[in-house]
Amino acid sequence: MLRAEYEGVKAMLNTNTIRVPTPITFGTHKETNQSFVLFEYLEFCGGGSQYELGVALAEMHKDGLSSISPNSNNKDGDGRGGGGGGGGKFGFHVNNTIGATFQPNLPWYDDWADFWDEHRLGHMLKLTNNAGLPDEKIVKLRQKTRELLSSTNRDGDPIIASIVHGDLWGGNKGFCKDNKDDGSNNNKNNKNNKVLPVIFDPAAYYGDREVDVAMTYVFGGFNGDFYEGYNSEWPLSTGHEKRRTIYNLYHILNHDVLFGGGYINQARSMIEQILRY
Repeated sequence: MLRAEYEGVKAMLNTNTIRVPTPITFGTHKETNQSFVLFEYLEFCGGGSQYELGVALAEMHKDGLSSISPNSNNKDGDGRGGGGGGGGKFGFHVNNTIGATFQPNLPWYDDWADFWDEHRLGHMLKLTNNAGLPDEKIVKLRQKTRELLSSTNRDGDPIIASIVHGDLWGGNKGFCKDNKDDGSNNNKNNKNNKVLPVIFDPAAYYGDREVDVAMTYVFGGFNGDFYEGYNSEWPLSTGHEKRRTIYNLYHILNHDVLFGGGYINQARSMIEQILRY
């Protein structure tokens, strides 16, 4: 799955928006047969603007608006097809992981609700034995989820296939020194002092941008400046608060898979909340 890590960071890098550690190479060591992936070294630091982080994340998501047209040749060879204005497909050209849990991204889907039902909600329900709930309730949950993810609940806003980080909790964002020569003289040690927001360790795919914003609420680490910055660049669509519960249910179910404990009760509570919407 290290290739998937490489490919996910590369897809974010290719938007030429938010800072990520540049992926260099991946492979298998000939002598030890151990897999590896190599990224650029970044010098992390304190400070930095969460407002700028929000703006940069929205800029990355907006790249989906100007993606290739359905009839274009995809220079990245990701099999995606599709284009701006919601024409892009949902998924990714490789499967990856969310934490240590397998995350399917293939096959690609034209419809976002279909993708979420099959590759995200349906996948986690299988892994958690339907969260221990009766089949009848699960059928209602999946029907309600499809309804809430429909574009008809967004006042006409299209669902864009944006590249998303996919695992954007507070531990996967930070700030780093720019570490680029500012060009003021020939001293190689002369670096500018700019601090940039950076994201890393993704579970990337092409999906609804709201999945990233939703996850920032799960464990904290993002303040009001972040949300103000994001919405200044690309305001969230009508109904995003309800969709936040849907998207974060995926992560809470995954935490039950990974850690057990009280996460299953939290998931069941979220399911009841969704059914009340």
